[in-house]
Amino acid sequence: MTDDEPTASADAETGGRDVEVPMDVYKAVTVFSTLFAVLCVVVGFVVLDAATQRATAAPEDVNVVLAVVGLGAIALGAGVYAFSTRFRAREMGNSKDDAT
Repeated sequence: MTDDEPTASADAETGGRDVEVPMDVYKAVTVFSTLFAVLCVVVGFVVLDAATQRATAAPEDVNVVLAVVGLGAIALGAGVYAFSTRFRAREMGNSKDDAT
């Protein structure tokens, strides 16, 4: 095992939810997951806007398929962002430990 691989001890210290990775991997994950999440949310709102005809369509005129696709894109973006927050770099430490 090298220093660049995630460790299980970090999981035990942080409750098993965080994944400890090298700083370069952390930066790449943070940048690209944030970009992907923002893109998904923006596209989701654009599609949802088109499905509801800028929120002016009568309920029977709403394109349900497009509305579901838009809501799915928004949920996907939120999920990607939430999952990306589990990554931590070794150099970051633990904010819970710093508070005491």
